[in-house]
Amino acid sequence: MRLELHLWRYVVLATVLWLPAAFGVAWLLARRRARQGRPHPVRTAYADVFIVSGTVPWLWMILTPGRASGVSLVPLRDLAELAHGPFGAAFAQVGGNLLVFAALGALLPVRSARFAAVWRVGLLAAALSATVEVLQYGLRLGRVSSVDDVILNTLGAVLAALATWPWHAARADAGTAPR
Repeated sequence: MRLELHLWRYVVLATVLWLPAAFGVAWLLARRRARQGRPHPVRTAYADVFIVSGTVPWLWMILTPGRASGVSLVPLRDLAELAHGPFGAAFAQVGGNLLVFAALGALLPVRSARFAAVWRVGLLAAALSATVEVLQYGLRLGRVSSVDDVILNTLGAVLAALATWPWHAARADAGTAPR
């Protein structure tokens, strides 16, 4: 865990340094899409850039080599074990897992009416999360691949999608004003 925290500092630093550039990239992408006559160039450009900017750092952390290994396929077992451990570790583990696909969950429905149904966001997040867990195991990264991680990653994306519901593309395209 100590090694991971040391490596994760660089992920956090890179992310913080990238954010101002992300706004510039989104602005340039929006201008390009507007010149091409694409629909909703600003909304889609900012959503695209910040889906990537908000998801890649978490994936970078998840795919950083660790010192544990194994597979946990019993739902809620890892969460029950966390409940009996130190609060800070449980909070970081659960909170981190909820945030992995939160940017995707929050912005994908804003970007595309196709994902305005929260169940579609959940299905995509579950598939992506399962893929990440399989990669952790298959690449032998020294990490525990857990069904609880898939559950929490999916829940984070769904909660984020619900939080942005007033701005979902289907509602915006229909002309209803966000509340």
